[in-house]
Amino acid sequence: MGKDKLRKFAEIDTFPNVYQLHLGKVMKGKWASEHFKNNNPVVLELACGKGEYAVNLAKLFPEKNFVGVDLKGNRIWRGARTGVDEGIQNLAFLRIQIEDILEYFAPGEIDEIWITFADPQPQESREKKRLTFPGFLEKYRILLKPGGKMNLKTDNDGLYAYTCEKVEELKLITHKNTAHLYQSEFADEVLSIKTHYERIYLKHDKNINYIQFSFS
Repeated sequence: MGKDKLRKFAEIDTFPNVYQLHLGKVMKGKWASEHFKNNNPVVLELACGKGEYAVNLAKLFPEKNFVGVDLKGNRIWRGARTGVDEGIQNLAFLRIQIEDILEYFAPGEIDEIWITFADPQPQESREKKRLTFPGFLEKYRILLKPGGKMNLKTDNDGLYAYTCEKVEELKLITHKNTAHLYQSEFADEVLSIKTHYERIYLKHDKNINYIQFSFS
């Protein structure tokens, strides 16, 4: 492991807005009241990477609480560092395996979930690792409040098509759906937030897919 990664791992241990592994379990059911000290809605960004979406959402919606979830500590460092430096009080990060998410949030604790440019896991043998695999969707259903929204934004046409297929198979409710986000009527201030990698995709004229759905 390089010196820079080691430095970042050491530094996130000191950040008040980062919870790692077992420490995050203490917050189950209490994210709003104990960490954010309010009763505002809690929104997750899963596989958040550097947390670019969570950071920008937190700035746009100070009346909501945002938690970025990822396993890669050196990536989380960037978003957490921004949160500390800019005093973004409605932003936190959780470093865990997403498969274990039910250990860290209580049923009905979450108002909305974002999945932005996650690893598409294209190999058929890795289907169960896709963040919109039915096993994951069942976990999200438990976490979300009734009517809570799921959002997938991806450059990967395969993951998008797979997700649309599962939404239809499971008879979930589709609210918004497009394979060409920036040519659609949905490209508002929120969906126009662009991560570093998305900017690269757009320079190569890659289409951006988006679907919003719910379980009830």
